[in-house]
Amino acid sequence: MLIFQSGKLLKDYTTIQIGGPAYEFISIDSIEGMQEVLRYCFTCNRDFFILGKGSNCLFHDDGFKGLVILNKISFCLIEEEIISVGAGYSFSYLGTQTAKKGLSGLEFASGIPGSVGGAIYMNSGVSSFETADCLQEVIFVGQSGEVEILSRDQIDFSYRFSSFQNRKGAIVAAKFKLTKTKDAKKKQLDLIGYRIKTQPYKDLSAGCIFRNPGKLSAGALIEKCGLKGTCIGDAEVSLIHANFIINKKKATASQVCALICLIHQTVKEKEGVDLKMEILYVPYCLDVSR
Repeated sequence: MLIFQSGKLLKDYTTIQIGGPAYEFISIDSIEGMQEVLRYCFTCNRDFFILGKGSNCLFHDDGFKGLVILNKISFCLIEEEIISVGAGYSFSYLGTQTAKKGLSGLEFASGIPGSVGGAIYMNSGVSSFETADCLQEVIFVGQSGEVEILSRDQIDFSYRFSSFQNRKGAIVAAKFKLTKTKDAKKKQLDLIGYRIKTQPYKDLSAGCIFRNPGKLSAGALIEKCGLKGTCIGDAEVSLIHANFIINKKKATASQVCALICLIHQTVKEKEGVDLKMEILYVPYCLDVSR
């Protein structure tokens, strides 16, 4: 039986801690449960949003007039070099956990505050490393509850893109094929150390706001325009890394959006670069369910 809650504040489920109440909210911890809830949404023509660890997204101040499905499918099975993992599992912990076991391929995941499903959806990465590199298989539940098992070559990936962004449904599990190596732990520690030094790791943020345009750095372009430290209300361009907007205390989504618009316009006028959003803004009402 599906048990829905109402009025759950979405700021409590996001890394930037911004967002009003969800009209309906449910936590799902099994593939069968995800099938059931998506069948419900399909039958009732209900807008839904799949939420993982709450990074890389910004909810409207009024919340979401639909169903927010919290993906808590979080099993993890490590068999030799094959990792089978639920989409709700911490991507950061998976990177740390596998590196400790001398398995290489996901060291870069350590410190990325998202879920495995979110990392696949966005093809998250650092420098030359991407989630798709060692991905072997994805289990996906379609909008009417059907289960698909997709091999890596059946999924399109590019920079911060997967073909799941054009589909309705939910990533529920995945398999990764890693490689045994002696220096996996050192590599993981080096990567997390660099991230802590160069990003506002302890501040409230949704991650990088803009995608890097080609070989250019969005953060470097924003900094070049003198926007570091710029504030609108409690939303501030980070002094550590200019491609992050931090919530200093009580920032609102409207303040963050206004700051995003200011950054976009300034960079376009001064540098001639049309920055594209990396974080996902979730409006109060969706035109199309996702």
